[in-house]
Amino acid sequence: MKTLISLFLLTASLSLVSCNDGKLEKNISMYEKTWNEIINNGDIDLINASNFTDDITLVTSPENIVGIDNLKAYYQNFLTGFSDIKFTVIQVFGQDDNIVKHWNFKGNHTGAFFGIPATGKSVNINGVTLVKMKDGKIAQEEDFMDNMVFMQQLGLLPNQENIAIIDGIYEAFGKGDIPTVLGMMTSDIIWNESSSSSYSDGNPYSSPDAVLNGVFKRLGEDNDYFKLENIKLSALGNDQVLATLNYDGKLKKTGETYQTTVVHLWTLKEEKVTAFQQYIGLGKQ
Repeated sequence: MKTLISLFLLTASLSLVSCNDGKLEKNISMYEKTWNEIINNGDIDLINASNFTDDITLVTSPENIVGIDNLKAYYQNFLTGFSDIKFTVIQVFGQDDNIVKHWNFKGNHTGAFFGIPATGKSVNINGVTLVKMKDGKIAQEEDFMDNMVFMQQLGLLPNQENIAIIDGIYEAFGKGDIPTVLGMMTSDIIWNESSSSSYSDGNPYSSPDAVLNGVFKRLGEDNDYFKLENIKLSALGNDQVLATLNYDGKLKKTGETYQTTVVHLWTLKEEKVTAFQQYIGLGKQ
């Protein structure tokens, strides 16, 4: 027990000495400055022997990135793949040679990124990095972030949140809450009715007002009732949602009822609809 207490006191004393001699502050200052220059200013050559140990290790799966040249090649993908980069250290703290960094990365995917062609998508992702320093140099890093969210922001994985947005639009339409439906559209929305629809004469409708006057008002004028039924939604990549559903309506002019199978393709950006494409199956509209 005495030995354990002595070891604890020795460790505590060393920690206090480490904190008091400014070592931690120097490590943090060097670390923040180095990565700010590399990412925000694109100075990839700062990944060198002056700032990193020769065996610098990025802990990652399925295999660690080891060595200055390999680390440099790895991070070059970020500088090549993204433009308008803004890398922000939200909070940083540590003890001795150990640093914890909470960060945010923003950028536009306008170049090849680990072989992924440019998508034009914007990313805004938070993460945490565990860092080990050695003799004033960066010796090891391990990043933690939500890779699924990152891939969704790049449009490479379905975004399930888009399902809820489109479901809300259909729910509002069913209640006759057209202002809410229009409010979910961007001001420059591109809306296309199926070429077989009588409302395709205004394609493409390029604003919420155009959709209101060219489609929604005409639906009300032409039908005694018009309902959407059997709606099934599927999230796709590239921030798109595919909907299969039925139209159930009755024409005022002829009194004829109809049922139509349709497909809607919705495209979203930042929780707003930027484009809509209708495909009509058997039946009438």
